[in-house]
Amino acid sequence: MSALLGLRPEVQDTCTSLGLMLSLVLFMGLARVIARQQLHSPTVHAFVLEFLATFQLCCCTHELQLLSEQDPAHPTWTLTLIYFFSLVHGLTLVGTSSNPCGVMMQMMLGEMSPEMGAMRLLAQLVSALCSRYCVGALWSLSLTKFHVSERSFACKNPIQVDLPKAVITEAVCSFIFHSALLHFQEVRTKLRIHLLAALITFLVYAGGSLTGAVFNPALALSLHFVCFDEAFPQFFIVYWLAPSLGILLMILMFSFFLPWLHNNHTINKKE
Repeated sequence: MSALLGLRPEVQDTCTSLGLMLSLVLFMGLARVIARQQLHSPTVHAFVLEFLATFQLCCCTHELQLLSEQDPAHPTWTLTLIYFFSLVHGLTLVGTSSNPCGVMMQMMLGEMSPEMGAMRLLAQLVSALCSRYCVGALWSLSLTKFHVSERSFACKNPIQVDLPKAVITEAVCSFIFHSALLHFQEVRTKLRIHLLAALITFLVYAGGSLTGAVFNPALALSLHFVCFDEAFPQFFIVYWLAPSLGILLMILMFSFFLPWLHNNHTINKKE
């Protein structure tokens, strides 16, 4: 603690934010261990694990967004943190998606029943809202000079382009990420986590200045809840419909169009 107090105020604030995020990850990890030991109903077990995973993702992203706004002219440090915490989430949130689009993808591919999918979606949406108010409570403690509870209840519109470009950005990010998620399943776990973390970092770098590159409806709801209230049609289209469109196009391409194209090519070669 004395070493921390000897640092510059902005460094102290950054270390405090990082400590808060890591503490949250450890606490959620402990909660998951208890849930696995105590919950025996598959439905309740899935709901609780998805709730905890989404809660961890949303709270950490709130804090990361706060850190990124302190020095926007030098995004390297923020991108490094995004890569690091993407690795942390990839290592700790195994078996959960924390993203309604991921659940939709599994249901459309027949890997998850509609009932289980609905339960996971409910858990994600409830957790997204709970995380928002939990972050507001934590920031009200004023652990750093940037922690102001009113900030979490203000709309900071991240959409910096017109609606069509915003829709394309979120749809493309969702398409690319979930395509990688689908096709990296055969890759060794340690390498896959690094590849996905690098991809998330790249997508945030490429699309962050346009829409924030969220491509996660639950996370968008947590980050921009007030904006949804003030401009619901725009935010619903950009952050809910666009990522879902990306998933739909990805499923159609890899499950139907490309196999059909391959079969036609094979038939033509035989003729």
